[in-house]
Amino acid sequence: MYRILAINPGSTSTKVSVYEDEKELFVEVISHSDEELSKYNRIQDQYSFRKSLVVNLLFNKNIDIKSLNAVVGRGGLLLPVKSGAYKVNECMINRLKNNPISEHASNLGALIAYDIAREINIGAYIYDSVAVDELIAYAKVTGIPEIERMSHGHALNMRAAAIKISKKLGKKYTDCRFIVAHLGGGFTTSLHLNGQMTDIVGDEEGAFSPERPGGIQVRQLAKFIMTWTGDKQELKKKIRSNAGLKALLGTMDLREVEAMIDNGNEYAKLVYEAMAYQIAKGIGCLFAAAKGNLDRVILTGGLSHSCRFTDQICEYIKFIAPVEILPGENEMESLTMGILRVLRGEEGVLEYSE
Repeated sequence: MYRILAINPGSTSTKVSVYEDEKELFVEVISHSDEELSKYNRIQDQYSFRKSLVVNLLFNKNIDIKSLNAVVGRGGLLLPVKSGAYKVNECMINRLKNNPISEHASNLGALIAYDIAREINIGAYIYDSVAVDELIAYAKVTGIPEIERMSHGHALNMRAAAIKISKKLGKKYTDCRFIVAHLGGGFTTSLHLNGQMTDIVGDEEGAFSPERPGGIQVRQLAKFIMTWTGDKQELKKKIRSNAGLKALLGTMDLREVEAMIDNGNEYAKLVYEAMAYQIAKGIGCLFAAAKGNLDRVILTGGLSHSCRFTDQICEYIKFIAPVEILPGENEMESLTMGILRVLRGEEGVLEYSE
């Protein structure tokens, strides 16, 4: 039996779980107020604060850290990595602590995991980092030589969903062809061909989502940025986290949008249908990239809990392939099951280097 601690830092919370093999002992979300986080100039400065909360939670849950067999943290914004498990090493720690690709709460996952694991001499890992990049070469090319398409997205939940469905089909993941759409606060749609995530429609180029603007025509976006006269940080928020449903309808909760529609709000209905339409369009793009040969289309993420919403998407895409729906983010389970496969010898471990 293996006992695994998983740590998943987000912008306003830290999710913590402990599993024994496939059995969940607990999953807890520790929320962080604006007042608590405002004390820190950089996300990296939150490290000690968040680690102490994780350790205290384990104590309160009567989990002896010496009983752990492995610790896994959410993979942060590293240089491009492959999918799967990486052992946290000094090279990775140095990158995340001193020179992260970008400020992101997930950068703290490996740091906290490494420190806890080192105290009891066990392995610390990350799994399916947000920096996973397996795009085929011609999926990266753009018409501007200085700009190459990036592959930042929801690799963790998308690959976990793909692995689950491959098992359901009685096949290996490496023998399957899937399109997986992660529908959460941001959207990522990905193409999985024989064990490789070969292309994506990311949350900056596809459908708008609860808090992302989606793909915007370049000239319009450039004009908007060049004519902006306000604070630069506010502009960054406006085109990254204060967009989508939040900007259009004043809420990020799809249930509230559905209630607006039921109360006769025609604009809410238009926005809702536009979002479903744009998701389907992104899936259609990847269907062409798969040359029309797929085993399944998979819808996952928090918004997939809404049958009403997934039904709208399915009306567009049901001709492509059978559709499987796996609701929820499933992040803690996905992190844990990845490392469980490593401990059981079913998957290998990669070494991070630059």
